[in-house]
Amino acid sequence: MKNLSIDIETYSSVDIKKAGAYKYVRSPDFQILLIAFAWDDGPIHLIDLVNNPNDPKLLTFITALQAPDVIKRAYNAAFEWYCLNKIWPSPVDQWRCTMAHGLYCGYTAGLGKTCEAVGLPQDKRKLGTGMALIRTFCVPQKPTKTNGQRTRTFPQHEPEKWELFKRYCMQDVEAERTLEQRLAPWPMPEQEQKLWELDTLMNAYGVMVDRELVHGALWCGDTSQAELIGEAQQISGLKNPKSQKQLLNWLNEALEDELDNELDNIRKNTVSDLLAGGVENKSAERMLELRQQFGKTSTTKYAAMDVARCEDDRVRGLLQYYGANRTGRYAGRLVQVQNLPRNHMGTLDLARRYVRDKRIADLRLLYGNVPDTLSQLIRTAFIPAPGCTFLVADFSAIEARCIAWLAGEQWVNDVFATHGKIYEAAASQMFGVPVDRIRKGNPEYDLRQRGKVATLALGYAGGVNAMVNMGALRQGLQEDELPDIVQRWRSANPNIVRLWYAVERCAMEAVRDYTQTGTHGLLFTREGHHQTNQDFLTITLPSGRKLFYARPQIGEGRFEGKPALKYWGVDQTTKKWVLLDTFGGKLVENIIQAIARDCLADVLLKLSAKGYPVVFHIHDEVILEGVPDQLSDVLALMAEPVPWAPGLVLKGDGYTCEFYKKD
Repeated sequence: MKNLSIDIETYSSVDIKKAGAYKYVRSPDFQILLIAFAWDDGPIHLIDLVNNPNDPKLLTFITALQAPDVIKRAYNAAFEWYCLNKIWPSPVDQWRCTMAHGLYCGYTAGLGKTCEAVGLPQDKRKLGTGMALIRTFCVPQKPTKTNGQRTRTFPQHEPEKWELFKRYCMQDVEAERTLEQRLAPWPMPEQEQKLWELDTLMNAYGVMVDRELVHGALWCGDTSQAELIGEAQQISGLKNPKSQKQLLNWLNEALEDELDNELDNIRKNTVSDLLAGGVENKSAERMLELRQQFGKTSTTKYAAMDVARCEDDRVRGLLQYYGANRTGRYAGRLVQVQNLPRNHMGTLDLARRYVRDKRIADLRLLYGNVPDTLSQLIRTAFIPAPGCTFLVADFSAIEARCIAWLAGEQWVNDVFATHGKIYEAAASQMFGVPVDRIRKGNPEYDLRQRGKVATLALGYAGGVNAMVNMGALRQGLQEDELPDIVQRWRSANPNIVRLWYAVERCAMEAVRDYTQTGTHGLLFTREGHHQTNQDFLTITLPSGRKLFYARPQIGEGRFEGKPALKYWGVDQTTKKWVLLDTFGGKLVENIIQAIARDCLADVLLKLSAKGYPVVFHIHDEVILEGVPDQLSDVLALMAEPVPWAPGLVLKGDGYTCEFYKKD
């Protein structure tokens, strides 16, 4: 097999950041401007399709592109594949993505950032002038006197910049293949390559959105927002009642006689707690209610759908393969389907009809809170293709199942193998109450809430703060009882507790001693490679996939006198490549979420093999287009034994629907 490294530069009037790559490419004015390519380690060739569309090198490139014995490589290869496929088709299984490879190895996304993180020399990196050149040649221009009122810049307008642009395109090929050489000692497993291909095809297929619902929601949202702002202005006299600073000052003044201390924020939980406690000042109470409605980003996702919607009403590119690169989970893009609001209304059909018809008065009369109604309807904007229905299936309590299986917490495994009521069983173990007493109507039923919050919050070495963050206080638990719940849960789950410390000990030992250690079917290895100057702590999962922690080291931890494991990674808040620290509980969280992800990956491949079209998936849930009779087959696939996880009991729950919703 020969390798063909490729980079292209393109033009489209569609804003790729807002609308996504697929709508960008499907634009009628989409154009490939430059193609740079190189064979293996050979010289880099450039084709200028604007100035020389008949370049003889183009025939060589097209022949190679369509040759089955040539592996095509690119950084973010899904983009190159989709662009080139519009003119010269080639199967996606002939492509390899260096960005996916970098994400697999624990690095960040972005060619420039990844080259820097890997430590490539400056002459092998992406040119820093790229974004300015892209803004010049790849997007429409605003007409000005300086540019002669033109709406697009062509090479003849900026010949020197065009020459630099060609160098930039060629340098991307150099950076991509050098990066791939650095990553070569840690190849992506064959199954991960197949999952990348599946993700690429799924994103290209997309999911349909209800255009009339989207447009109705945008109109209702704008109308409702204007009315709410008008009411808030009338009550408060504020020029901009949506301003946090202005409203905070007003509330502190209005509630001066009711509050022991001034408010320092008006975040969602703060407002909810104030209203739950009762507010005597009715004007302040109404302003707090209005604040809740202002805080509903009910039309943001509708707007994102409308911008990204292609001419066939399908939104494409909703997921990013390995977007959560610490675990390998997928990340949301464009509409961010990973954090869609839940729906609780029982009359979704009627609400959707009112929104589609822009009957805002009826919405307000029937449901009261228009922003909340629109928020609950966001999921329902996704609809199956004509003649199909949605099949929605997810793994039941998969993280709780995976951690109990890995840790050998047998009583939990037995629960999942029988009745499956893990919250009741947890409360039974914690408080010594027969599980059949923990049911509605009995006083012991209150214990279920303690079992639920503990199960959800404490599996990764969390304590009281983790329970508070999980909503323990808002769900009726008292702060002074939380330490006791933590201790009871840990006493009931000693094997899970031992798992935290075993994982931390093995990880620290592997890093400190440059060795290989193992526990609970996991393998911890310090993997350095002198020639490529790469250094990782890897954790080999039961599936055979590895988790990567770049440039690991042991240094001073958060607690005085206790060393901590540190590594270089992406800070989830700043999105920068920085030195992070971790501990046993966090490592276990990464491992369990990665195992759950691998269970989903197995199912995605099985569904693909059977010809089921997955339109998108969210964490542990898959959404397919099909017919209702197929649901039982999908659920059976989800419950099949996992070859690499003997004894892990999985269960799929599912339902069918004519629009996406939470059952």
